[in-house]
Amino acid sequence: MKILIINGPNLNLLGSREPGTYGSQTFEDYFLSLKEKLPQVELASYQSNIEGEIIDRLHAADKEFDGIILNAAAYTHTSVGIGDAVKAISKPVVEVHISNTSAREEFRHRSFIAPNAKGVILGFGLQSYELAVLSFTEV
Repeated sequence: MKILIINGPNLNLLGSREPGTYGSQTFEDYFLSLKEKLPQVELASYQSNIEGEIIDRLHAADKEFDGIILNAAAYTHTSVGIGDAVKAISKPVVEVHISNTSAREEFRHRSFIAPNAKGVILGFGLQSYELAVLSFTEV
């Protein structure tokens, strides 16, 4: 099983950005521990602050991976293009959010990704990624 995690804007700042909301661990440190915890799954990650690069990576991932975990961050609520890219590819996508977006500002309650996703996991901190991986496997 090959799974790609795609992170969107500002998630490169995890560990220092709003630790009360996003925690104090960097994604890189978390990702290493996730790979150690689930060695039977081939995990890769990609991060971009640029909408078009995320769309390009989704297109390419459709040919390379069995599943995709997507935390499009703020683009979740604004990008019809990313939502359309998820709809256009054949591989399942699980939408993930570290915070509970439903408990935050009203504009964060809408997702252009969710209607085309296999499922949505939000509000479990970085563990949301692990739950998404497990949704693809019989681990």
